[in-house]
Amino acid sequence: MAIRDKMRANAAHVLQPGENVQAVFGAQTTSQYFALLSYWIILFTNAYRVVVVTDRRILVCRSGRLRMTPVNEVLRELPRHTRIGPPSGLWWRCDSLGERLYVHKRFHKDINAADGVAA
Repeated sequence: MAIRDKMRANAAHVLQPGENVQAVFGAQTTSQYFALLSYWIILFTNAYRVVVVTDRRILVCRSGRLRMTPVNEVLRELPRHTRIGPPSGLWWRCDSLGERLYVHKRFHKDINAADGVAA
């Protein structure tokens, strides 16, 4: 099962009845560039987030420290018209979701799709 499909399936319990997922992507709270100094910084300070974009709202969910796919709890709920991107670079820093998140390039197309539907 692909990573986006796992995230989408794991996020089903936080959705309201009739709510449709438009995009889902993973993020992390610590920049991967700290690995240049020490991998221990990332190991102890990083936490993963799953961002679920639905037709009604945007959810930022806690995922854990070791895996990106589980959805444990909703940390933040934002209005659907919130613009997330535009992403750029290998690790894009996002400040529009209530906390500083770092999103890998593989999820940039999901952010662009979510912003395209909202517009």
